Amino acid sequence: MTPEESLANFKDRTRLRDRYAKQLARLQRKEIATACIEETVEEASANLETAKERSLVIYGDPQSGKTEMMICLTGRLLDSGHRTIIHLMNDSVDLLNQNLRRFKEAGLAPAAKSSFELAASAKVPLSQEMVVLCKKNATDLGKLIESLEGRDSVVVIDDEADYATPNSKVNKNKKTKINALVEQVIGANGFYIGVTATPARLDLNNTLRNETEKWVRFRAHPAYTGPDVFFSVSSPVDYRLRHVSNQSSQSEAFSALIRFAITVGYLNSHVNGAEEYYTLLMHTSGNKSDHAIDRSTVQGFFDILMDDENSEFNSLVEQIRTTAPTLYPRANVRTIIEYVIENASRASIVVLNSERDRKLLGDRASEPTVPFTVIIGGNIVSRGVTFPNLLSMFFTRNVRGKLQQDTYIQRARMFGARGRYLEHFELTIPAQLYQDWHRCFVYHRLSLETILAKLGSPVWIGDSRISQVSNASIDRATVSTSSGEMGFGLFDFSTEMDTVVKGAPEEITTLESLHNLVGQGGLPSFLIKFIAGTARGSSGELAIHESSSIAGSSDAIQETISRAKGFLGQSQLEPRRFPNAQHHVKIFHNNAGKARLFYKYTGSVNFLKNSR
Repeated sequence: MTPEESLANFKDRTRLRDRYAKQLARLQRKEIATACIEETVEEASANLETAKERSLVIYGDPQSGKTEMMICLTGRLLDSGHRTIIHLMNDSVDLLNQNLRRFKEAGLAPAAKSSFELAASAKVPLSQEMVVLCKKNATDLGKLIESLEGRDSVVVIDDEADYATPNSKVNKNKKTKINALVEQVIGANGFYIGVTATPARLDLNNTLRNETEKWVRFRAHPAYTGPDVFFSVSSPVDYRLRHVSNQSSQSEAFSALIRFAITVGYLNSHVNGAEEYYTLLMHTSGNKSDHAIDRSTVQGFFDILMDDENSEFNSLVEQIRTTAPTLYPRANVRTIIEYVIENASRASIVVLNSERDRKLLGDRASEPTVPFTVIIGGNIVSRGVTFPNLLSMFFTRNVRGKLQQDTYIQRARMFGARGRYLEHFELTIPAQLYQDWHRCFVYHRLSLETILAKLGSPVWIGDSRISQVSNASIDRATVSTSSGEMGFGLFDFSTEMDTVVKGAPEEITTLESLHNLVGQGGLPSFLIKFIAGTARGSSGELAIHESSSIAGSSDAIQETISRAKGFLGQSQLEPRRFPNAQHHVKIFHNNAGKARLFYKYTGSVNFLKNSR
């Protein structure tokens, strides 16, 4: 090889290739399933190029692996010729550091930089590729805009996109500062990909003109434990669920610490081959003064166990001795107690809202490095931050008035790959808060089904205790209360369906039979579980109506079986025949043999739909 040929070869090596494939291979080597990532990345890449407004949303469950997906998506976009990829995230040093480390450890080229590094370094030549992570605050975004001067076709991937980015001044013909700055980062020729578990606000706010028709669903990986596990509509649940009073006390927190210590002791003395480190997440308030009280409680717990001269030592050990058999009746209680006492000095207490803790702990504050880690915090722990080996969650942070659905869905930090130790996981929570939280997810899952039905805009559900999103974020020019009905996927119509309905029009078993005929897309099993859980069987609250043709409906779209004002009016609900019904199910079909099932709930719920 001549020197000229060698030089040409070296120059060619600067043109990086196959980064997406390398990221998939990295995950596969770690035995991480990649099918869900590949589906999302390929669909998002295709949709981004065809979206008229160059703006779309990727949505998936909390803690379901979206960060790894975003790393792979970045590789795919770089391979496709996009030279500038900007990742935005919540205004949290902990989250920035955690994500920056994960990007660098993934081996993606070019290496990701923080916006701080970018601003402090010499100007990067426009010919060079760039991957930058930036917090969503005015100062950081302003400096980022300066650093991006001259760069065109920027791709912004906005993690937790429903937070800070939406324009809460949309009804005042103004823009919030963050919304305006994000738009400046994108520029005239850029692209926007919002990533979130709770996309309702992005839809109802018309954030950055995102197109719901181009939204992409990110399916959770096979090992994921999420709402179907922690908020199952059936009982009993597969983990330890402990209810406390609505006004939780320090004594209840102390009891949760006892059970956490016993569980860690049991796992490390009876189950694990090698010692593992675990975390208890304590989320009681957004106020730093309350976090100080929580910290004192936790510190007091471990101080007692480290001092056999402490006046409360005997009492605490006795509580551990009597509690352990209730959790693990076949275990050697003495061995558990010995482990807890011997390792009580190996405990770490982290207050994520504290600057002092962050400086002491560096960028791995959320990862346990000792057997007993207790993390205390408020808003910072509510979004984005991942907690490896989270074993227990003491969640008593209630709300005055309505729960905001998107906020509380994001607070489900117990979601993730917990299956390996799920039976040992404990959630301690007030009963009323759990019920409201449970309903948040029921409404959310039903709303997501309306996205998959591809009827246009999704339907977002709330009630007297649960609001869909912040009222200020709802674009009143295009959003209105809908007819209160939901449609699901198209299927082939058969007269057998009416035969089934006529047999028992008020029974859940009839819905199950219909489900077998029309499939999961036409009648989601989750809807059946929801109705079964709220209609209470024989109370007459369920009405399954015989089908109707839409051939004579002049304002209906025959091909898609859709209608702007809905199909289920008063006459279709048959009030004389079903006087007590609140749950209504009915199939409508066209002359082409296609059909769609619609559901309407006339109880105390409200439906929001964007009619843009």
